[in-house]
Amino acid sequence: MSKFFVTPDKITNNKIIIDTDDVAHILRVLRLGIGDIVTVCDSQGNDYNAEISQIEAKSIECSIKEKYASVSEPNIQVTLFQGLPKASKMEYIIQKTTELGITEIVPVKLSRCVVKIDNKKDEKKKLDRWQKISEAAAKQSGRGIVPAISEIMTLDEVIERSKEFDLFFVPYECEEQKTLKEVFLLNPDVINVGFLIGPEGGFDIAEADKLHKSGIETVTLGKRILRTETAGEAVLAMTMYEIGDINR
Repeated sequence: MSKFFVTPDKITNNKIIIDTDDVAHILRVLRLGIGDIVTVCDSQGNDYNAEISQIEAKSIECSIKEKYASVSEPNIQVTLFQGLPKASKMEYIIQKTTELGITEIVPVKLSRCVVKIDNKKDEKKKLDRWQKISEAAAKQSGRGIVPAISEIMTLDEVIERSKEFDLFFVPYECEEQKTLKEVFLLNPDVINVGFLIGPEGGFDIAEADKLHKSGIETVTLGKRILRTETAGEAVLAMTMYEIGDINR
C-alpha cells in the first residue's frame, strides 16, 4: 500500500487532510476514491490507516481507522554531514541513506568541494529539491519520517554541532589505526550518532588538522578508498548493523 506524508497540523479530530501533490497521484495514478484505505504518516514516526471520506479539487479528507507507531524507524538516530559533491551524487546519497534509515543530512562546505553555492537563493533552491528527493525516498522505503535536509554548514559549525552527539567520528583515508569496528565496540549503547564524509577531493591538510585538534575521532574504513557517494551509505549500513536495527 502506498504511503503519504502530511505535517502534524493536518491531523485533527480524527481526520487527516492531504493537500499536497499527492492528491493528483492518489486520484489520477492510483485511481482511488471514497471508501478506499490509504496509509498516511505524520512525519513523526506514526502511521495511520485512513479511509478516504471526501474529495475536493485540491484536497482529500480521510477518516482515521487506526494509528500505530511506524515499524520501519531504527532505534538510533544518525546524522550524515556530507561534504558537498556534484548534484547527481548528492541526490544519490540522499536516496540511499534515506532507504538505510538516516535521520538528517547536513551538506557541508569544504575547501575541496567541487560544487560552490555562494548565495542564499541558490542554497534554498538546492535544499528544496533535496528535501523533495528525501520525501520521495522515504515514501518508497516505507519510512516513518522524512529525513531533514538541513542548511549548509561550514567545518567550524560542524565541529561545534558535533558536541550534541553521543558519538561523532570522521572516516579519513589517512587514518591507519582506529577502525570503525573499534569505535562501535567502545560505544555500544549510543542512540544519537553523527559522522562527516569529505567531498570528492577529500579533506585538505588544514581541515584534517582542525578535526584532530578539536578532539574528533577519525577512523579507517579499510584498505580501499571509497568514493564520497559510496562512503556515506557504507558507514550508515555498518552503523545500523553494529548498533542500530539491521541485526535485530
